[in-house]
Amino acid sequence: MTSPTAAAGAYAQISNLLGPASGLGGGVAAPKTGGFGDMLEQAISGFAEQGRQTDQKAMAAISGKGDVVDVVTAVAESELALDTLVSVRDKVIAAYEEIMRMPI
Repeated sequence: MTSPTAAAGAYAQISNLLGPASGLGGGVAAPKTGGFGDMLEQAISGFAEQGRQTDQKAMAAISGKGDVVDVVTAVAESELALDTLVSVRDKVIAAYEEIMRMPI
């Protein structure tokens, strides 16, 4: 099981990777139409936003204003999103390696 600290670090790195041009300043990104790159960018943005929401729920619980069940649920959802993101990354890398092995 991934620790909340590891998950928080992972989505922070993704947010830094996307940078300010990604429109992650607040709210959920609007759905985009387009290719695989747009779909991937939207998924990463959604993951980063979910991590922020998990942080907000955790901070509310720490200050006594939130529910622990909400925090546990949010952490589990973040963990699932991280696992999905890692799986997609692994598939993309495997596809790239397969393409690189093709003869020219």
